[in-house]
Amino acid sequence: MSGLLDDYLVDPEVSLLDKTRMQAQVLVPVLRALRTELGRERADAVVKQALRDWSRQLFAAIADGIEGGPRRRWAALQKVFGEVSGREVEFEIGRRDEEALDIDVTRCRFAEFFRALGEPELGALLICAADFDIAAVGDGAVDLDRAQTIMQGAPSCTFRYRFAPR
Repeated sequence: MSGLLDDYLVDPEVSLLDKTRMQAQVLVPVLRALRTELGRERADAVVKQALRDWSRQLFAAIADGIEGGPRRRWAALQKVFGEVSGREVEFEIGRRDEEALDIDVTRCRFAEFFRALGEPELGALLICAADFDIAAVGDGAVDLDRAQTIMQGAPSCTFRYRFAPR
């Protein structure tokens, strides 16, 4: 691995799934305590906002350290994130050309983990939403559309990347 995600992973020898399990060991009890104190809707909103802000800032900061234009930064970040998450998912690549990249994830161990915990919404915030933050570093050169995810109960995750003309 290029070291690009070392600060995010903390220890590159620990898999992303194991890192996610460690995060969940802390986040799930905190989330459940907040739900007891604030009610489910308010607690989930607070946690969602905190995790979304963290993820956006994290991937933007990582991208700032990558030389090149927006699409180059996205491609570099997408590549290394794919390397660390790729061993936890099974996927098929459909279209792959200068205009588009279509990927269908057919198995996701992250979704299996969070569904077993009974917290797929938390998994969607920690894992699934990051895909949009990574696409955002493309700053208009990369657009991601995803109609469904395994985390939300669908049979696959549909990644539809579209690229602005160069």
